[in-house]
Amino acid sequence: MSEHAFLAAYDPNAFARPALTVDLVLMSIHADRPAALLLKRTEHPHADRWALPGGFVGMDETLDAAAERVLRAKAGIAGPHLEQLYTFGALDRDPRMRIVSVAYLALLPEAAFRQALDGAAELSAAIVEVPWAGETGGPVTAFSAQDRERRSPLSLAFDHADILALAILRLRGKLDYSGIGFALLPEHFTLRQLQDVHEAILGIPLNKPAFRRRMLDRGWLAPTGAREAGTSFRPAELYRVRKPL
Repeated sequence: MSEHAFLAAYDPNAFARPALTVDLVLMSIHADRPAALLLKRTEHPHADRWALPGGFVGMDETLDAAAERVLRAKAGIAGPHLEQLYTFGALDRDPRMRIVSVAYLALLPEAAFRQALDGAAELSAAIVEVPWAGETGGPVTAFSAQDRERRSPLSLAFDHADILALAILRLRGKLDYSGIGFALLPEHFTLRQLQDVHEAILGIPLNKPAFRRRMLDRGWLAPTGAREAGTSFRPAELYRVRKPL
């Protein structure tokens, strides 16, 4: 039998097919902590729980195209780089049917994060509380950014707590050897802002002189010749990422 004949006779319904979705971790640094954009579900299942922006992948869509569509439709933004994080396929992750989700991660500077919040009333900022050190891994908890004392954890839908936890683990794992942290900063930034990002992701304070020396010695940064404005103290020098990194 030729391949043409085989395909002509093939029954695509011979095997059960799971549904496929994408979920987006849109992460920034908010109030000196890792934060993500969440939506409150209005329909079952998991009505009234909080979820990452997501949606089903169309039969005529690539994964990347579906992720871009969800980014525009549910977060109202376009442009940030989306990176595949992981594929989540636990048998019981969705009570409706067998659904496999491909999670994507996008890092947003705080200005873009606030723009998304201002542009979509359904979105809410959630602080991600990480109880484990380093790259230990494990569960994380999400709190509303309005809950300053973090007394009431948000109830997350599906396995979205696991997705958030893996996003933090990925960030911590890549932070020291790559330029991933720069995606959370504006185009021009101070060394203090850079250290704030690293401390927020790692969840620990860093030695200021050692951190600055390490960053400058790597040759990743180029001085802009300008200084920050609007400060009552001595304005700090502004840097940019040296291209290509």
